[in-house]
Amino acid sequence: MKCGVVIFPGSNCDEDMVHVLGTILGRKVERLWHKEHDLKGCELIVLPGGFSYGDYLRSGAIARFSPIMQEVATHAKKGGLVFGVCNGFQVLCEAGLLPGALLHNEAQRFICRNVYIATATRRTPLTASIQRKVLRIPIAHGEGRYFAATDQIKRIQDKDQVLFRYCDAAGQVTLEANPNGSRDSIAGVTNEGRNVFGMMPHPERAADVRLGNTDGKAIFESLLQAVPA
Repeated sequence: MKCGVVIFPGSNCDEDMVHVLGTILGRKVERLWHKEHDLKGCELIVLPGGFSYGDYLRSGAIARFSPIMQEVATHAKKGGLVFGVCNGFQVLCEAGLLPGALLHNEAQRFICRNVYIATATRRTPLTASIQRKVLRIPIAHGEGRYFAATDQIKRIQDKDQVLFRYCDAAGQVTLEANPNGSRDSIAGVTNEGRNVFGMMPHPERAADVRLGNTDGKAIFESLLQAVPA
């Protein structure tokens, strides 16, 4: 699988993604600048974390209009794999490629710490091969509170589109384990086609043994198994 990492002005996790996908997992990686109109034959498109366009208006609101996003949307509509992390998740929601929105954290402050997430479904390439029920993954966001209207939340639940929920170390989904006030403790979702994925926690920050945590590596390994190298 050839992977493309999209770079917006203000992205700051793009090289982390390139390192994990290329150096750790041995895949060919292309850097895709936001002004480009060519995905360069990449089968997996990754939208990394950061503060695209300075998060002006709201997180991801301007990035969705970048030329590259027209190509990403076309790729997704054809069934191509798209994965957004943190700001990338926000961009995908703003672009209408994923349901819901990401709002300011309930505490109205930036949160940066490790959290636990429970795998909610294995019916997606992103989660199909994850063996562990609970993963410890860092978060770093000010606008990470997942929100959708009640009827939309029910539809997401009914269609098994929740990828991960915030939980405690034992895998219990509780109010106390929810770091930002997300509805239904949602940490990540997929689209109805199950080829576009978004999550607020940063698996790329938990994929290198030198960081003392490789729980996030399982997420990338599962996704990369969807398409042969």
